[in-house]
Amino acid sequence: MIGGNDGKTRHAENGNAAQPAKSDVELLALRLAKDTDISEDDARELIKLIGTDWTSLVREARFLKSRH
Repeated sequence: MIGGNDGKTRHAENGNAAQPAKSDVELLALRLAKDTDISEDDARELIKLIGTDWTSLVREARFLKSRH
């Protein structure tokens, strides 16, 4: 790992891309749930499936909401 870990991302030993820390995912899930009126559980699931790209998350959350 180059540059140290500031606690916000985890770096894989094998050189794969950094993953967001759990607390960052929780904050993102809370914001997504609030902004799109989906459940926090649904927001977490979308983050697991899609990743952390905000535009993609909002698009999919709105699609999910329209189906309920």
